[in-house]
Formats: sequence, C-alpha cells, structure tokens
Amino acid sequence: MPISAPDAIEPAFRHAKEQLARPFRFAQWIRLAFVGLLAGEMGFSGGCNFNYPLNAPHTSHPVSHAFLDGDFPWQLPSHGALFAGLIAAFIVVGIGLLVLFTYISSVMRFILFDSIVARECHIRAGWTRRKEPGFRLFVWRLLFMLAILAALLIVVGIPVGGAWAQGWFRHPRDHVLELVLGGLVLFLIFLGLLVLVGVINVMTKDFVVPQMALENVGVMEGWRRLWLWIKSEKGGYGGYIGIKIVLAIGATIALLVATLIALFALVIMIGIVVVAALLVGKAAGWTWNPYTIALAVVLGCAALAILIFAAALIAVPVIVFFPAYSIYFFAPRYSPLASLLWPEPAAPVAPG
Repeated sequence: MPISAPDAIEPAFRHAKEQLARPFRFAQWIRLAFVGLLAGEMGFSGGCNFNYPLNAPHTSHPVSHAFLDGDFPWQLPSHGALFAGLIAAFIVVGIGLLVLFTYISSVMRFILFDSIVARECHIRAGWTRRKEPGFRLFVWRLLFMLAILAALLIVVGIPVGGAWAQGWFRHPRDHVLELVLGGLVLFLIFLGLLVLVGVINVMTKDFVVPQMALENVGVMEGWRRLWLWIKSEKGGYGGYIGIKIVLAIGATIALLVATLIALFALVIMIGIVVVAALLVGKAAGWTWNPYTIALAVVLGCAALAILIFAAALIAVPVIVFFPAYSIYFFAPRYSPLASLLWPEPAAPVAPG
C-alpha cells in the first residue's frame, strides 16, 4: 500500500545509514560524492575568475610596478574588435560547457539512481549502461531550458519592451506608480515561474527517471503516467513536495554549518601554501605576466575544485538520503521499483 510522505523518512534514513556506514567504505563514499556532485544533487556551483581594477592608475599602487610590468594588454577594452571576439568566445565556450555538463548530469542522474537501489556505486559500468536514457533526458532538459527562456522573454521581455516604448524608463519620475506596480507583478510572475520550474525538475528526477531506468520509456511518456497518478492522489504528491522542502531547508542549514567549519580549516591550509608560494616567487624575481597569471588561474581553479569536492564529500549523506527518500515514497506506487526494492523470496525447492 502507498505510504505517506512522512512515513518514507524513516526507511530513507535507515537506507542511508546502512549504505554509508555498514560497512564504511571510503572508495564508495568518494564515488557517491563524485556522482552526486555531477548529478546536481547538491545544488552547488562554483566558478573561477581573476579580477583586477583595470581603471586603477598604474602609479597609485607601488606593488603594481613589481607585478604588472609584463606585456599583458590591461587596456583590452580599448581594442574593440579583439574585445568583442573574446566576449563572443567566452559566450560560445560557456554555452558549450553548459551543454556538456547538462549531458553529464543527465547520465549521472541514472547512475545515482542505480547506486541507491543497488547500494553500490559503479561509475564506469553505469555510464556504459545508462548512456541511452541519459541522452533522452539530456535532450528533454535542453528543450525545457529553451522553453523557460521563451517563457521569460514572453512574460518579462514583452512588458519591459512595452514600458520602454511608452517612455517609462526615459522619464521614470513621471511613472513611479506604474513602474513599482509593474515591477511587483513581474517579480511575482517570475517567482511563480521559478517555483513551477523547480517542481517540474524535482518531479522529473524523482518520479520520471525511475520509469526511464526500469521500463526504458521516454520523458514525455513518464510524465503522462505521472500526471495520471498525481491527479488520482493530489494530497500524497503535494505532501511529498511540502515535506521535501522542509527536509531540504533543514539539510541545507546543517550541511552549511558543517561545510563552513571544514572549509575554513581547508582554506587556512591552502592560504598558507599560497603565501609561501608568493614569497618564493617574489624572492625568485617573478613578475605578473600572461604566463604567471595563467599559472595562478589554473592553481586557483584547482584549489576551488578541491574545496568543491570536499564539500561534496561532506554532503554524501544528503546525496544518498534524498534519492532514497523519493525511492521509498514512489516504490509502493510503482510496482517495477517495488519489485526491485523488495524482491519476493524464491519459492522453496521440493526435496528430490
């Protein structure tokens, strides 16, 4: 019989404890951290950038003479064509990375599902086995992103364009009430669209991915079935979303505290190494030039990757718990998952 959303919490906790601690296997912990990070189960993102005040006078900082005497074009914005080309290259590379990581995340979502059900994480074998459904999920995610962008252009772009055509932004003091009310309405619409997108994403990874993994159906067929189940049990699925929001808030607070404590110690260690490297470089007469800047950016990105993966290691209990929570809630409502999670004992063989 289907269980309620609160009733699925206890078996999910028990499952996470048994998978992670009975017995404790650090190699499995690392694999789950890697898979959960790439599958987007943490909701964590990071970037690597290098900022320097381009408009600062060159003579205002004595340190600049020591570190910025290379040939690097700090006045790059003055070269219009080169600057536009770099911006276009960054946009193309950014879109390419977004598409690449969307594909990796789609396949990793199936690997994470298999890891929770089987209580074993095997990345290479899972990648080989789940590339086809992962690609279907990847295509659906790309189309969903385009639909979100189109909705934003319609919901936000058209009203803003109309306000611009009416001259509200050229004379804002004459249209304060219209701008305030219009901005409030647009904010509420944007917030509602954001909530809708979040619910669709949660429902897809929690209830459509298991159907794709176990019956090899498409995303739209999985959603067609799920919509029928939701209409027949609105309270159950609504309670699931509400309980999951509460659990996510609590897990985020606990995870944030633990991560900040661990990362603080790790940042101190990395900072000591960085200071030592700067002192050695200064003693060796190094200056800031394109090569040393590129080296600093690479090392900074490596340090950032270490920090992100350390956060993923700390988040492994959360990475395991939330997929287990969705599985134990959905299994009594979806017989293929129930038979996989609770297989029937084999019939006894008669003697002789």
